[in-house]
Amino acid sequence: MNEGLFDGGLFAEPAHADAAPIAGAPLAVRMRPQHLDEVLGQQHLLGPGSPLRRLVEGSGAASVLLYGPPGTGKTTLALLISQTTGRRFEALSALSAGVKDVRAVIDIARRRLSTSGEQTVLFIDEVHRFSKTQQDALLAAVENRIVLLVGATTENPSFSVVSPLLSRSLVLALQPLSDSDIRELLVRAATDPRGLDGKYQIDDDALEHLIRVAAGDARRALTALEAAAEAATDATVTLALVEASIDQAAVRYDRAGDQHYDVISAFIKSIRGSDVDAALHYLARMITAGEDPRFIARRLVVHASEDIGMADPMALQTAVAAAQAVQLIGMPEARLALAQATIHLATAPKSGAVVAAIGAAMADISAGKAGSVPTHLRDGHYSGAARLGNAALSGHSAGSAPAAYKYPHDSPDGVLPQQYPPDELVGVDYYQPTDHGAERAIASRLDKLRRIVRGRSG
Repeated sequence: MNEGLFDGGLFAEPAHADAAPIAGAPLAVRMRPQHLDEVLGQQHLLGPGSPLRRLVEGSGAASVLLYGPPGTGKTTLALLISQTTGRRFEALSALSAGVKDVRAVIDIARRRLSTSGEQTVLFIDEVHRFSKTQQDALLAAVENRIVLLVGATTENPSFSVVSPLLSRSLVLALQPLSDSDIRELLVRAATDPRGLDGKYQIDDDALEHLIRVAAGDARRALTALEAAAEAATDATVTLALVEASIDQAAVRYDRAGDQHYDVISAFIKSIRGSDVDAALHYLARMITAGEDPRFIARRLVVHASEDIGMADPMALQTAVAAAQAVQLIGMPEARLALAQATIHLATAPKSGAVVAAIGAAMADISAGKAGSVPTHLRDGHYSGAARLGNAALSGHSAGSAPAAYKYPHDSPDGVLPQQYPPDELVGVDYYQPTDHGAERAIASRLDKLRRIVRGRSG
């Protein structure tokens, strides 16, 4: 077994008592699952009857490409496929192996199969780094099942693996481990005889910080825990020890507490105040602390209309695009879209005219100013509308059809005198554009529009 390879793995049950830890091996290696029922995470791939479960349990024979971020269990699953089915395990790294190495392993596997009937699991880490020639060298051995290939890649194999190899393999996407999975992993590693064997107490805030910095990566979580434990002098792993060990300070931020509201408030007020650097600071603070990026995106969308509005109509489009990017690609890449939207909104001209306009209109509605719709604006597309005095047409005025409603497109300017609000609201101005950004031009045009619509000259 190649003990230097580890790519995650979590534990649903305590390890067997007779499973002796490997002396001197990293914690991540010692805590690798020994049986499929010890694995947590990736349940979408390990359900009853699933191709991966059948492969691990020995009833499947197809080669597989495991695609996912680091620390999600790719190497662990490859080892389990080998161990639980009695196959020989051979590992190559695409970073160092060449065509000669690939062919040598295949030759050994062929001889082993012909002499003893033992099949070989060939694990290739970073398989996407193999050249086309190296990948082609695998084809015959995979097709003839001389080896059962398990390739691990952090890149989409559809773009990095040659088509003939793709067609001969199952492509399975692994997901980052959940916070609850990482928490279970760390607690078990602290108590399991293969791990720290109960010799250390982990403070709650230290545990939460380890979970956050792991970001779904089991190997990163175990490596950080081991480093902090090695630095402990009184058998207690504290937040300070974790911070010192992984060179990343914990952000004092509680997603359910005051910091959540204080930081988002400071973030929005910094954007409103056009301090792009402060806004980026608070954005980074939230991202680093593990704030839900969808929450950040929603606040940016609201802010784009609340504090910018028509001063820069593109601000809302940028914010909405950032929110969509969060949904489409997720973190950590979505931080770039959030940063772009933050920069756009912070540097955009500001206006509260949209908020004031809808607020004033709704205040009038609440005060009871909701008179009858003028008859010439009412729907005229039904029998009897004309008898009620309603508009006969809501589109082009045509021929001799009686229609009080005047169609703006019939005017050369596209706008003409006509009453639109109820009688008691004639002449009320809700929208008051500023002279900031695009609203400066809107203000000039709006004044002209109001004069024409209301039948005023000058």
